[in-house]
Amino acid sequence: QPQLVESGGGLVQPGGSLRRSCAASGFTFGLNHYAIGWFRQAPGKEREGVSGSSRNGGTTNYADSVKGRFTISRDRSTVYLQMNNLRPEDPGIYSCAVARSSYRGSSQSSYQYWGQGTQVTVSP
Repeated sequence: QPQLVESGGGLVQPGGSLRRSCAASGFTFGLNHYAIGWFRQAPGKEREGVSGSSRNGGTTNYADSVKGRFTISRDRSTVYLQMNNLRPEDPGIYSCAVARSSYRGSSQSSYQYWGQGTQVTVSP
């Protein structure tokens, strides 16, 4: 059974950095064979796409609010989200996701596998 387990959330000061990790297990192929994504849900808001990447990284997208600050990457078994220059508007529950099907950007319904979600807090 495919599974995603996240780590790396926590508290950081404005302007600081965090690296989120999402360890994959039980998948038939390495993560280069799947579309990957990161989503976040801020308090009182719906979950939104932060970043996503197609198989083999041919296409990568970022939400306008994080462009130039966040970077999505992967190796064979882990998805990463490097978050730099964190701002007060970045907090929320961040979740990784993996899709068997074609990459469809921030379409949440296209992702079949989800991490448990972990909190990121930005505070002085």
